Amino acid sequence: MDISAVRRSFPALESGLARFDGPGGSLVPSVVIAAVSAAMSAGMCQRGTVSEPDRLAESITSGARADLARLIGADPGGIVFGRSMTALTFDLARTLAAGWGPGDEVVVTRLDHDANIRPWVTAAERVGATVRWLGFDPDTAELDDIAPLLGERTRLVALTAGSNLFGTRPDVPAVVRAAHEVGALVFVDAVHLVPHAPVDLGELGADFLACSTYKFFGPHLGALAAAPALLETLHPDKLLPSTDVVPERFELGTLPYELLAGVSAAVGFVESFPGGAAGIEEHEAALVTRLLAGLEELPAVTVHGRPARRTPTVLLTVDGVAPADVQRHLADVGVVVTTGSFYALEAARHAGLPSTGGVRVGLSAYTSEDDVDRLLAGLATLA
Repeated sequence: MDISAVRRSFPALESGLARFDGPGGSLVPSVVIAAVSAAMSAGMCQRGTVSEPDRLAESITSGARADLARLIGADPGGIVFGRSMTALTFDLARTLAAGWGPGDEVVVTRLDHDANIRPWVTAAERVGATVRWLGFDPDTAELDDIAPLLGERTRLVALTAGSNLFGTRPDVPAVVRAAHEVGALVFVDAVHLVPHAPVDLGELGADFLACSTYKFFGPHLGALAAAPALLETLHPDKLLPSTDVVPERFELGTLPYELLAGVSAAVGFVESFPGGAAGIEEHEAALVTRLLAGLEELPAVTVHGRPARRTPTVLLTVDGVAPADVQRHLADVGVVVTTGSFYALEAARHAGLPSTGGVRVGLSAYTSEDDVDRLLAGLATLA
């Protein structure tokens, strides 16, 4: 991979900062910025088949569904766009919970971002269903065995494909198989995996998969993927005159066509890498290996969680130095990191982290070896 060419695609990198804040939202390449701008300049109003602006809105919408579906191995007819992954998950949880009641059970994990916990907990509590919690090993950040939590009353299992706090990549297909054996549906939060590795809904076997396009070079949107036939069985709250067609019945209000144009451009940008998403994964794997080796040489630095399979995201603390002070020190030397628990509140508590959380270092496709070395040098002056 010609990392210099990749980096030239991102206007924000012209600042000279070493950016490790990608898990909160990736930088945006010029091609995506141009696509959004062009769509906004086109004067679209609503989708249709008569006027040129209407046809363009229709084309952008169907194109975004097809492009995202190709990236995550899904059916374009089952791609739902929404304001955020969180909003889509709350909407789906309310819809599914309409068929739950006392005695039914929902399984959530303590490893997840709260966006894949609270919607299910809230929906279950409102209908009297039971919430069962799957823990993880605080040392490795690996999930516990789910089998003891499953039974004939399990209606849904919600789990992450990639921890946004520790980088853990659980064995999703194994969890899906166990859940399906008892007749439960599986909702997978792939927000933190799609930017870093190939994802295929069919291979994972999950019933629902959610992601956020702004994590992989696109605009601020959430997306939900499922088989169209499954979506046909669900009836969300909607306006009376709005269409009942799938997937549109799940999309409340007019879609942001300019952002959908950005989604297609972002997918194209991922596919333009040598090897596509697999090429990004290989590039980032080499960098995170370099990072972890460097951190081992800093005795005052503690890396939290050592999963067998991980995304290029590392949570660390420095002995005797508050995370916020680490962040400020690194900012002074041109290195951008973020601190806290990043909405993975249950994970941080379960791991015994302080209320201040830790320092999150997130590598991205545009991260270079020089960036990693600058980060390590900055930490060395603290540690």
